[in-house]
Amino acid sequence: MKHSIHKLFFVFILFVASAAKGQGPQFSHYMFNNIYNNPAYSGVEGYTKLTALHRTQWAGYSATNGLGNSLNTQLLSITSPINRLNSGFGFYVLNDDVQNLNFIHVQASGAYHLGIKDSKLSIGFRAGAITLTTNKDGYIVIDDEDQVVENIQGTEVRPDFSMGLHFQHEKFYAGVSFNHMIEADFGFGSDAERNSYPQELIFTGGYTFPLTYDVSVTPSVLVRSTEFTSYTFDISTIATYKDKIWGGLSFRQQEAIIIMAGYSFFKENSLRFGYAFDYTVVAQDAKSLTSHEVMLSYRLPAISTSGKKVVRTPRFRH
Repeated sequence: MKHSIHKLFFVFILFVASAAKGQGPQFSHYMFNNIYNNPAYSGVEGYTKLTALHRTQWAGYSATNGLGNSLNTQLLSITSPINRLNSGFGFYVLNDDVQNLNFIHVQASGAYHLGIKDSKLSIGFRAGAITLTTNKDGYIVIDDEDQVVENIQGTEVRPDFSMGLHFQHEKFYAGVSFNHMIEADFGFGSDAERNSYPQELIFTGGYTFPLTYDVSVTPSVLVRSTEFTSYTFDISTIATYKDKIWGGLSFRQQEAIIIMAGYSFFKENSLRFGYAFDYTVVAQDAKSLTSHEVMLSYRLPAISTSGKKVVRTPRFRH
């Protein structure tokens, strides 16, 4: 049984690695919202959780032509277990403003959970749609009679599918996912202007080290592959005090150094607030120096009707 599980995980990684390419919106709070990166995370935490994120990328940025500005992204997600079926579901809506382009994702996911002693292996699938709306006013037109810009005004919708594996233990986790399996290609009937939403392979992992009774440290990593020949990664370390107060540092390759801090409120820390400050360290002349991200999550009480033990993740159950 154990050998079969290891073989399944290995074959899955080879399959998605051979196909993955591309990159989508990224969040500094990736370790607190794994449902966005991996559909297999659906219901893994054993309770229902709502999460809202807002990110302003390169705050205050202004292009020399006067048409550019900051990039803004919002994400609202929910994940919950279905204990009787040893499974879980997830759902998220993402709004991503990229200059004159607006992407909207509507995604629903489901995962099957396989208990392995005090751990859990999840296999998940996600389906939804990506909508792209483009505004012709965001383009600089050299020829006023050019019909290409006129043709790309409007909205297009494309289907979207993802799948993933996630392994969860009380002290550590690891996951791999193949997102946007069908590469969304938005052309608006013109080969002159094409905006593709490419495929991506994402690996995430983290481990919690208890330093004292009240203090723990959790390093984590996110690796995002493009065409299996190039990649970017985030490396983070977060210290937590009494499961109540946390803070840490991250480094995003070819981008920024990140400072994060947060606090949990109410009984069982059910309401969590987090803030991330990104300072650009690469290509500063082409970007604004800072980015800001705010996270708010609410955890509903876990309800188990199966009588089985729910595997929890103390440092990530927000």
